[in-house]
Amino acid sequence: MKPYLLLLFIGFYLVNCSQGSKQKGDFVIIHTDFGDMKAKLYDSTPKHKANFLKLVKEGYYDDLLFHRVIKQFMIQGGDPESRTSHEGLPLGQGGPGYTIEPEIGKFHFKGALSAARLGDQVNPGKLSSGSQFFIVDGQKCDSRQVDMMGTSKGMKYSPEDYKRYETLGGTPFLDGDYTVFGEVVEGLDVIDKITAQPCDQANRPNKNIRMTIKIVN
Repeated sequence: MKPYLLLLFIGFYLVNCSQGSKQKGDFVIIHTDFGDMKAKLYDSTPKHKANFLKLVKEGYYDDLLFHRVIKQFMIQGGDPESRTSHEGLPLGQGGPGYTIEPEIGKFHFKGALSAARLGDQVNPGKLSSGSQFFIVDGQKCDSRQVDMMGTSKGMKYSPEDYKRYETLGGTPFLDGDYTVFGEVVEGLDVIDKITAQPCDQANRPNKNIRMTIKIVN
């Protein structure tokens, strides 16, 4: 093999290895009683990504519940107290004992993986829960609706963003207030199946819906 061909082959190999290593830990599988969702985690939210992967590796989310489910809004989980909670009891206050600095910027399209948090009245800094998250269901919105809900808070949308809200749907009224740190890339239908389940007055499903989360490369 000629030297320059050998160098070309080595360069190609190193580039591909580099690309492969960059993708490691970018994806997780959220297994539920209604199917699996594959989610991509964003590099643009490094604090949230690192924390989520750390908890997943520890098995923190295994057997926790989606304890709050609202059709055309979202499904929420990650409360460690839900692992042993009896059906019908209120949930949503548990966590690992710390919060995360906000990394706000991504939008709440359907399938967005976003960090839950306490309200502005007690949390003006918009600090994220250390473990609780929600996955957006939402509704389809035209550009006028998106502008009314998002641009009033200084959000700027591209033509592609408007189109995505119109065709896929989401919750643009949350944009600028919560940290979106990933998105479901496979299994959006699982969200529909979960939001179709009957819930009590506190929006907890009448029948427990458990999760297990694993990292995939």
